[in-house]
Amino acid sequence: MLNCIAVDDESLALDLLEDNIQKIPFLNLIKRCKNAFEAVDVLQKEHIDLIFLDIQMPGITGVQFLQSLKNSPMVIFVTAYQQYALEGFNLDVIDYLLKPIDFERFLKAVNKAYELYNLRSGKQTAEIVEPVSDSIFVNADYSLVKIKINEITFIEGLKDYIKIHVNSSAKPVITRMTMKGIEEKLPSAGFFRVHKSFIISLDKIESIRNLKIKIGTAQIPVSEHYSEDFFKAIGQ
Repeated sequence: MLNCIAVDDESLALDLLEDNIQKIPFLNLIKRCKNAFEAVDVLQKEHIDLIFLDIQMPGITGVQFLQSLKNSPMVIFVTAYQQYALEGFNLDVIDYLLKPIDFERFLKAVNKAYELYNLRSGKQTAEIVEPVSDSIFVNADYSLVKIKINEITFIEGLKDYIKIHVNSSAKPVITRMTMKGIEEKLPSAGFFRVHKSFIISLDKIESIRNLKIKIGTAQIPVSEHYSEDFFKAIGQ
């Protein structure tokens, strides 16, 4: 297990980090810290292997905090500002994650830290864990909105936007994203693109008739381009 702390002055950012950390079996979150001073206190009392560290914080920045540590744990920068990337790598950080963080990108960073931890401790490299996320985050209504994957019924493309329909709400979540972008966030098993403007959840299909998929009250078209692969996917 890697003992870790998350340091960020934004509560929402800490919530998202904690949610991602809890999905990784080899990570143990010791504490959430709102600033560098809280982090110093934890480092003096606990053995910490990994720090998730924001850069832009009031008082002491993440860079200044890292420079002040004599024997620093491994560090993954988490920030909304891409211009600090070079400085981060000059400080020998493990990785540099841009907000909002995609879970697959987060997983890649922590796997890298886990491999380095095993290398430094002289252990054989353990099998890297690839947990499946049960939710995704999208930008909607000026917030990061969490959507549980098993609640998604279908997704509808509208030029530069998509509508994510969920069975827990009559109102879809609308976000600025491409169909390709949302496909990359969804697990490949369980979802299928049946039209250039529609992705459906296979287990939400109620019936299919005349190349129309019924999901709830929606009738979703299956285009000829996708029809052969779609029917193979459902065993027809």
